[in-house]
Amino acid sequence: MRDLRKKILLESGKTVSRKARSRPDSLGASPAGSPAPSRGASRVNSRYASEEEDLTDSEYEDSLTNSVANSDDGDEPVPSWTDRLGDRVAELLDRKRSSAKGRETCLSAYTHIIRHHYAEEQLEPQLNELVPALLKSIRSGGNADETLSAVKALTMTILSTESENFYDHVYPSLKTLCQDSDEESLKVEAIEAMSIVTMCGGGSVTAAEELLDFLLEIVESDGHSIEAGDNGPVVSAALTAWGFVASNLDDLQGQSDQALEAFTEQLDSTDVDVQVGAGSNIALIFEAAREYEAETEEASNLQYDQHKLVQRMTALVRESSKSVSKKDRKHLHASFNSVLTSLEHGKGPGYSTARRMASNPHTGGTKTDFGEEYREYGYREKIRIHNISMVIDTWSLSARVEMLRSVLGAGLAIHYIGNPVVKELLSSAQVEFVSTPGKGGRGNDRLSPPRKSRGGKAGKGAGF
Repeated sequence: MRDLRKKILLESGKTVSRKARSRPDSLGASPAGSPAPSRGASRVNSRYASEEEDLTDSEYEDSLTNSVANSDDGDEPVPSWTDRLGDRVAELLDRKRSSAKGRETCLSAYTHIIRHHYAEEQLEPQLNELVPALLKSIRSGGNADETLSAVKALTMTILSTESENFYDHVYPSLKTLCQDSDEESLKVEAIEAMSIVTMCGGGSVTAAEELLDFLLEIVESDGHSIEAGDNGPVVSAALTAWGFVASNLDDLQGQSDQALEAFTEQLDSTDVDVQVGAGSNIALIFEAAREYEAETEEASNLQYDQHKLVQRMTALVRESSKSVSKKDRKHLHASFNSVLTSLEHGKGPGYSTARRMASNPHTGGTKTDFGEEYREYGYREKIRIHNISMVIDTWSLSARVEMLRSVLGAGLAIHYIGNPVVKELLSSAQVEFVSTPGKGGRGNDRLSPPRKSRGGKAGKGAGF
């Protein structure tokens, strides 16, 4: 339907309004020396995409349709996303007479396009030129906006291709940016990019373990190790990245004890996101220990008093601080309760032990006919992608989903369907078909069985 609508618009010769043309990824092919229209004030201090960037393909194309219908002054046919991408790549590769603001705008438009379209086929022929161009903006960007946009563009480029030659060329620059930048937002984005390039761009198991150590130093020092002392967003980003990288490794025995101590200390942080990230990583470590014992039939060497940890987290759940908003307090309590359930019952995130009748007597018969059989509600956290429902039933899967949501935003569905890199990261999930109302079909048909493997590309010993 989307392609049909595009075809109709193109063949009819209808045009796009100035408002639609001002969108980041629908800029006209302007000369490199004249910056394309800006999307407004750059959100340097945010690690997440703007609401405009998070529009889905259908929402964006609907906006184009509405713009065509309401336009009385347009003079350009609706370009395809591949044409828009080609124009943006050409601008990025031709830096002559370009300004920092123009490059920042172009980078934002480029990132938007490849976030909402799987573009490996279009990017692959120019990767050897494109990646160095992005690195140039990262190393010597004209301002923080350009550098930030370049890091986001690089992260999306890595996630959009299956090349395993990124790591050696990209990682050192990202680490230097993380350590030397004075901007909180740049440190946060660099941490995220480092985790993506290590796991999806050709990093080895050794590289992944070294990154875990680097991230743990940030957490242990409250950010002081990278000149971001007591910076909640930076420490939270390090926790999220640690969980993502750790979820792709088959063996966490060597990292577990020191990491548990650091994460436990962060449970007392004044930043809710730091507390939640620490709790999630604690649950992930104990989950890995359970899996190790189940697979090897050997006792894990995890030296930690789980009972004492449960007591501490229980006390934190009961605490109520006036300095924390009601929303944050609710989020913290829900997260900690999920971790406690995991530690006490050996379950994944979001598991509900509340019980209900196994059968519903209201659909026929009496309560006596069904006996007194009850069952727990079980896992409640799911992702819906078109007609597919994905159950988040492990902490390792939860860590990957959180990272992909941060990088892809509303483009997660598009990349899950078409991008093998994203598909592999989420391959451990149990997914089911869900019936679409009015279209018939049976719901809850198993699409693929759950897989136990924790290994991603680095976990498999991928080369460079």
